[in-house]
Amino acid sequence: MSSLRLILGDQLNERISSLAGCNKAVDHILLCELRSEATYVRHHKKKIAFIFSAMRHFAEELKQKGYQVHYVAYDDPDNSGHFTGEVARHAAHLGCDHMVVTEAGEYRLMEEMRGWQDTLGVSVEIRPDDRFLATHEEFRNWADGRKTLQMEFFYRTMREKHDVLMENGKPVGGKWNYDAENRKPPSKGMTIPDPFRVQRDAITQDVHELVKTEFSDHFGDLEPFHMAVTRDQALAALEDFISCRLNDFGSYQDAMLDGEPWMFHAHIGFYLNIGLLLPLEVIKRVETAYMENDLPLNAVEGFIRQVLGWREYVRGIYWLYMPDYAEANALAAHRALPDFFWSGTTKMNCLNQCITETKENAYAHHIQRLMVLGNFALIAGLSPQQVNEWYLVVYADAYEWVELPNVSGMVLYADGGLLATKPYAASGAYINRMSNYCKTCSYKVSVKNGPDACPFNYLYWDFLDRNRETLSGNHRLGMVYRTFDKMNEDKKQAVRGDAGRFLKNLEDGEIV
Repeated sequence: MSSLRLILGDQLNERISSLAGCNKAVDHILLCELRSEATYVRHHKKKIAFIFSAMRHFAEELKQKGYQVHYVAYDDPDNSGHFTGEVARHAAHLGCDHMVVTEAGEYRLMEEMRGWQDTLGVSVEIRPDDRFLATHEEFRNWADGRKTLQMEFFYRTMREKHDVLMENGKPVGGKWNYDAENRKPPSKGMTIPDPFRVQRDAITQDVHELVKTEFSDHFGDLEPFHMAVTRDQALAALEDFISCRLNDFGSYQDAMLDGEPWMFHAHIGFYLNIGLLLPLEVIKRVETAYMENDLPLNAVEGFIRQVLGWREYVRGIYWLYMPDYAEANALAAHRALPDFFWSGTTKMNCLNQCITETKENAYAHHIQRLMVLGNFALIAGLSPQQVNEWYLVVYADAYEWVELPNVSGMVLYADGGLLATKPYAASGAYINRMSNYCKTCSYKVSVKNGPDACPFNYLYWDFLDRNRETLSGNHRLGMVYRTFDKMNEDKKQAVRGDAGRFLKNLEDGEIV
């Protein structure tokens, strides 16, 4: 009897576990473009175009390799619009009484999958996603009994397990982490390499026409579109990063410049998270480049830490604590997401830059996401649920397993310190140090209070003030609270007054 093997839109690799042992002569492969997946949040137009185009290219590649592929296009008149309907329809039509699928990356879809055997009357085999380098059990065992779940220690175990940047059982260079060397501000006259670009083909053009028709009311710009949509293109994007940007990635990975959204970053999170690239092959390729080309260790280690450490770690946190993690709100933040997060219409140039670039590219690098957009969301007390939805909508590399721990844990401290050791709140001074955004801003970063002051300056202190009961016991904030306590009462009242005025204007929909 034949099996129906379902491949999800973020599992586009022939080595996916659902294809292991596939009998090309009798088994059937199913890929579906579904309304339920494209609209459960209103994903960025470019994100939908990227995923659908990559799916269609992958289906063609499988067909050329002899697989029996059944592809359900979004506008297929028989498309039920959801996984359960399409699995049921194809299992019945093809006479399959057994189904194989790799576990979903998102909790909501895994819950749906777990019910298929009962609701569809076919046996369902849900296999682990072995693209990841730590299993759920491994992460649970590592986390069990620990008072704190610091990523750094998990990262070290992963380095040892996979023998990455190790020499005689010790880290290459004598240190595990070179993050202290990776915080340089942008330099005057620095030249930023062009990002990797791919010319679209007929398949991608067809997808673009579909997106224009079906998702015209979704956020974001569809054009220009230069993303890799095949494995070969994604591999070329990786090589482009190694040859053109990796050398400076470490030193300037936190730097931000007006009109330069791509900087020295790899831009391969899109391809890792959809399956076109595999994490271990990326790590080993960068490690090989380090050994062959004498690349800076701080750059190579910093990049590998993001893939081998952080990416695996946030996935572990997600599955360890879901579904409760999605409702976490330790700081009781409930302010609605401002409209300017969709329009970019704000007098704060840093936010305008990051939101505009997000709208154009479905991308912003991690410091823009954390220390500009996220920092504002944190100190303004925005609702974690609304902020999480925004991040999931706007970024083409965003899937809930990676987005939710980053936003609720790292950005908003909504999990109460489960993931981050302190809230990543900062005044305008940090943004001014790491970017040139403040030079053309309507506000003055050097002014602390009053109508001309950078809102980050007084919102930072107001955030600490209003969350004192929750945060004052954090050992990393002791010095900060002592500094606040030394302020005279007039200064404290100025902070509260400026913050109150700004937040009321925000809630009233005024341009701030």
